[in-house]
Order: sequence, then C-alpha cells, then structure tokens
Amino acid sequence: MEVVIKLLICHSFLLLLLPALAAAETLQTYIVQLHPHEGGSASAVSTAGSRLDWHASFLERSVSPEQEKHPSSRILYSYHTVFDGFAAQLTDGEAASLRALPGVASVRADRRLELHTTYSYRFLGLNFCPTGAWARSGYGRGTIVGILDTGLWPESPSFDDRGMPPAPVRWTGVCQGGDHFNASNCNRKLIGARFYSKGHRANYPTNPSEAASLLEYVSPRDAHGHGTHTASTAAGAAVPGASVLGAGAGEARGVAPGAHVAAYKVCWFNGCYSSDILAGMDDAVRDGVDVLSLSLGGFPIPLFEDSIAIGSFRATARGVSVVCAAGNNGPARSSVANEAPWVLTVGAATLDRRFPAYVRLGNGRVLYGESMYPGKTGGLKKGGNKDDLELVYAAGGTRESEYCLKGSLDKAAVAGKMVVCNRGITGRADKGEAVKEAGGAAMILANTEINRQEDSVDVHVLPATLVGYKEAVELKKYITSTRRPSARLVFAGTRIGRARAPAVALFSARGPSLTNPSVLKPDVIAPGVNIIAAWPGNIGPSGLDVDARRSNFSVLSGTSMAAPHVAGIAALVRSSHPSWSPAMVRSAIMTSADITDRQGKAIMDGEGGRAGVFAMGAGHVSPARAVDPGLVYDIQPGDYVTHLCTLGYTHMEIFKITHTGVNCTAELQKNRGFSLNYPSIAVAFKSGGAKSSSAVLRRTVTNVGTPNSTYTVQMAAPPGVKIAVAPTTLSFVEFGDQRSFRVTVEAASPPAGKDSAEGYLVWKQSGGQGKHVVRSPIAVTWVAE
Repeated sequence: MEVVIKLLICHSFLLLLLPALAAAETLQTYIVQLHPHEGGSASAVSTAGSRLDWHASFLERSVSPEQEKHPSSRILYSYHTVFDGFAAQLTDGEAASLRALPGVASVRADRRLELHTTYSYRFLGLNFCPTGAWARSGYGRGTIVGILDTGLWPESPSFDDRGMPPAPVRWTGVCQGGDHFNASNCNRKLIGARFYSKGHRANYPTNPSEAASLLEYVSPRDAHGHGTHTASTAAGAAVPGASVLGAGAGEARGVAPGAHVAAYKVCWFNGCYSSDILAGMDDAVRDGVDVLSLSLGGFPIPLFEDSIAIGSFRATARGVSVVCAAGNNGPARSSVANEAPWVLTVGAATLDRRFPAYVRLGNGRVLYGESMYPGKTGGLKKGGNKDDLELVYAAGGTRESEYCLKGSLDKAAVAGKMVVCNRGITGRADKGEAVKEAGGAAMILANTEINRQEDSVDVHVLPATLVGYKEAVELKKYITSTRRPSARLVFAGTRIGRARAPAVALFSARGPSLTNPSVLKPDVIAPGVNIIAAWPGNIGPSGLDVDARRSNFSVLSGTSMAAPHVAGIAALVRSSHPSWSPAMVRSAIMTSADITDRQGKAIMDGEGGRAGVFAMGAGHVSPARAVDPGLVYDIQPGDYVTHLCTLGYTHMEIFKITHTGVNCTAELQKNRGFSLNYPSIAVAFKSGGAKSSSAVLRRTVTNVGTPNSTYTVQMAAPPGVKIAVAPTTLSFVEFGDQRSFRVTVEAASPPAGKDSAEGYLVWKQSGGQGKHVVRSPIAVTWVAE
C-alpha cells in the first residue's frame, strides 16, 4: 500500500521539538529493559515516583555528572505494565555502560515503524438477524477497543455516543488535553484518549525549517486520518447516508458499533517509534481495554527485538486480545510482520464492491479502471472523439516524468491533456496533484508489473483512474503506435456484487513466519482494500494539503484496514463470552473462517491462482460463526514460554520477550513432546535428508457449544505427506469439557519443485446435534539444513 502522509506542524509542536534538536548530534533514544532479580523489581516499586527513582538510579551509574547533572531528565518514559524498564536519551557510550550494569537485560535503539465503512460490515454478514453476531453480542456492548494509531477526530459522527451506556466501572483511563483537544471531546463512545510524542520528538526532525513547514496536533487529535479511519472501522457508530463525495453511499457502521473506543496516539508524521508504542500499550492495558488494535509494524525481526511482540505478551497475559496488521510487503515470501504466536495477525482481502472508471481510447477500445473521483457518470457508447483528451506519457523525457514526480513534467507538453503516470515511488494521489500543478486535465495511473492488477482507489484531485498492469501495457502500446493518441474517462459509480470476493490483496504480507515456522502466519484475512470509514475534518479525502474538499468519510487500503475489522470481531466475541482468554477469542475467529468466496469457489490470490495458507492463514473471517465456534483451542501464558524453549531461544532471549525467567532444559524435560495448542497446524522439516521425517503434535479442544455433543474428524493431508489423527471422534458431556487428540505428520521429501505443502483438519459436529465445523489449516514446510 502506498500511503504518503503529508501534514502541517503547528508552532507549539515545533517548540517542543527544539530541545531534542539541540542534542541530536550526541543523543539518541534507547529502550532499556530491566531484570527483576537484579537491582530491585518493578513489582516491588509501589508508586510512580519510586519507580522513576529506581529507573533513574541506573542512569546515575552510567551517565557522567559532567555530561548531565540530572540524569533523570533524560528519561522519556517509565514503563511498568507491559514492560519493565524505561526509554531514555543516551550517547552510544552511555548505552554501552548501561548494558554492563547488573539488572539490565537489554539496551536497544528506538525503532521507527510504519502505519501499515459503508459496506464491509454487510460483506462480513453482520446484520440484524436475531441469531446473528450483533444480536448475540449486543453489538459489542461492554467491551473497550484500544486503538494505537495517529489519534482520532472526535467530532466525526462515527463517534457519536447516542444510545451508548457509560464506560464500564473498571475503566481507569483519561481524556488527555492538548492542541484543540480537551476532556469535553470524550463521551460515552470515545471514553479515553492519550498521546505519546517523546520518542518521536527525540528522533525527528533534524531540520527545523522542514519542521516549520509541517502541521500536527500535540494532542490525541488526528491530523492524518489513519487513526480516525481504523477506530471507526472497529467500533464506529451507525451513520446513515455516509459516502465519499457521493461514492460508496450507504449506512456506515463499525464492526462492533456498541463497543467503547479508547484512542492512543503513538504515530506522527514521520511514523511510529517503539518507545511511544510501548508507552501507549503500557497505559492501555492499565486503563482497562479488552482489545488492542495495532495497524502498524515493519519487516519481521526476532521476537526479542520486537517491542510490539514484547509489549503484547504481557498484555495477553493480562487478558487483552492484541490484533495486529500483517504488513503490506506482499506478495514477497516470509514478509509477514507481527508474527508473535500470542498476537492475532491479520492479512488483507478484497470486497465485492467496485468503483469503475473506464478508459475509452480513441480507437474505440475500452480499458477497465477504478477511481473514487466524483466524476459525472456516463455510458460507453462509441460516438465521436470530440470530448477526448490527447494522451501523453513521460511528458518530460525523463524516468521521473514516467512516474509523474513533482516538478518532472513539462508544463507545455501536459497542458490540457490526459497524462499517464506509472505507479510507484510517490503516493498515488500525489501523482494527481503533480499533474494538476503542471496543467494536466486528467490522469491515468498505470500499474507496473510489480503491482499487477491490484486496484486500491483514491479520491483524486482531478479526473483520474487506476488501470491494471495488463491494461497499462495495452495503453502504452496504443500511445506509441498512434500519431495522435486520445482517450476519455467514463465514471460508472459504485457497483456491488459483480466481482469475485474475497480475494487476498496482492500487497498483503505472506508467510511462512521467518522467526517461528512452527506457527502459521498470518492467522486470518479480513477486508482491507478500498475500505470507506471516518475521516478528519481538517484534510480533504485525498489526504493532500492542496485538497480543499471536505468529507466525513474517505477510502484507504492496507492490512491497516483489515486489522480493525478483526479487532471489532474480537470485541463481539469478548462481549458474547466475557470470561474467554485471548487465545480462545483468536481460536474462535480462526476455526470459523471461510475458505471459499461469496460464489462458493476457492478464495483467490491477488498474485494469481488459488490462495494458499501462507497468504490467507485459516481463511476469511466470519463474525456470525466466530461468536458460536463450538470448540476452541486455549493457550495459557506459560505455554508460550515453553514454546519458545522448543524453538531454541536462550534464557536471556526468552526473558527479554516474556519478562519470565526459565530453565529450558528443565522445562522441556517436564513437558516432553510439547506442542503449542495453536488453532492451525504448522510443521517445519529439514530438507535434504534421505530418511522420512515425522512429528507428533498434541492438541486440546474445549467444548463451548452444546452439551452431549460428538465431533468426527475429516482431513485432507498435504500432497506427499501422511497424516494420522487419534482418536478420530471426540465426545463431550458438559459445556467446558476438554478432549485431547494427537496429529502424526510424516513425510519423506517435499513435492517436486516445492518447499511446502498444505492440507486441513476439520472437527465436524455429528448428526443433528448442531452445525459446528471447526477447521484448522495444515502447513508443512521443508527448510534447508
């Protein structure tokens, strides 16, 4: 997904930045993790003041008095809920000194991460049926969804609190004031809002003149749109007559419209820093959220270096479901981020809604494209060419002009014409701005080979459409072979139900997991392409500074949009089953997922062909079945620790992730044959051996459906793999009964030309006892010795 966010920075934010700018040459932000058995323990420090003193004591031993008279002033954040430690500004030498101190587990540099609806709730099957997910969960009432993002625009009608009950009594959060934001901006829907800018201010900007040209609110108020969009997707209120300048009209609703929202602004105009993210997670868990939604991340890194993985472990241990975007680095293999096994990782899929905007060439050929530019709709009759515009491509004679970079277009060559721009390098909407500034009358955005047929749309600032790679090839051939090429754009409004969906988005990150191939990631896919949701009132729907139009809604694409859909479903499940653990909630969502599209055919992949498990995980989410899954796979926090031991993590690496001391030798002796009770099944074998490989996995399911029920196994073994399940029948007498089974996987070598294979295992409720089908995908990979 190409999201380039350009903002203005208000004067007060610049003033806050100046102290960081002065020290930028010698100081940078580090996150310091402390060991509970050395130098005291966070659990033994009862007050915020004494905890800060404890953290400052480490700086006093590593920072020279000549360099800093008051070392505690270097501390940005003092963590104690999801993390034991602090964030501080240090020189490289001071960081090295800290690493050598007793009681310090790790010192790592702050890391910058990137930000990765009127119809989607209906596409998910959410409706007013008395037996549906909304009715069974009370629309998510009583749950609190925490959104870690760019903040929120509180005046949006999606955060109207009419009909909402007061915040649950357990809620201890606050409505933090700041620029254009105060306590009155919160209500019974938006029950809390905080912001975290210390890590960002310490790392950016380095150029004061650049900072002065940018706008940002130093408060929970959203100046980007991303956070407003994701929050309303998860839990926005019903808004009749919603549209984006007339496109996609309908009633907007979040997936859990009865849930409360708490906003934690951790992302700014230059991204999201780990120190700020940890601070937001720390507060959110302590405030009392039930679900955390994080539409941010990067490339996969080791879990013991991943602040989201580390913070989310303790959040999960405290009963909070953590939902994360898988990332937009697809279709590259093993590109999935946020791959910790205690996190619910979400990929992106398409809807069956389209916004056709055709290109009618001067030779009569019609190319399919899509756009949300609010152009006048019309037909595709051939007629004459008097309304056509002359087509130009590379109107500047440079490679930069092929991509319509700002300043690259020859104004004389593009004036009054339709300009073809290759996709890439800059944002899609930015290219339209560049064409408009150069005097162009319209734009065709052409996918390159890397984008293929991917069709993320924008609310362009001039008449424009996006065409796929196949259409782009034909378009450019027409231009080069025609003396005076011309075309017109024909906008056809909004079309629903005419396209196969869902399909995995091309950009959605893929597995297998780099750090943990024995757990299948992503877990599921959810709507993430051309999602319409709430939008701030300070920027136009294109997100460009020059866009003077205003709309309460806009369109975005990415796994950023998919994650809040699943966070909303998690809220529905939690509302229906308040006592369930995060693992049970995830299991319900995974084992009930669809593997077929709305036409009953196999879900397709944007990369081409049928989608595999490394693209879609367990499948596409189905809220109605998730609230009534029949059986669930539960996992205790300690099981994750044992799982990390099986992966060969060291004692210190496991401590950095879980804040738990463990002797893996003793742990594995005590838990011989251990396998994580995950809802999907993934096995990694070594390749190249002459002998066959085998693995025995144990799983335990809990009956959360009807008493006196029996389930029978059905399975399809991956090609070239033998699968045996024992027993083949599970009988449950009472609600809450648990039954275990073994899965034996045996394979000699991978299928010819492949290094993975997939199948499935299903527990199907027998006879007339019910309709529950509990499905687990199976993935077998062969990795090099």
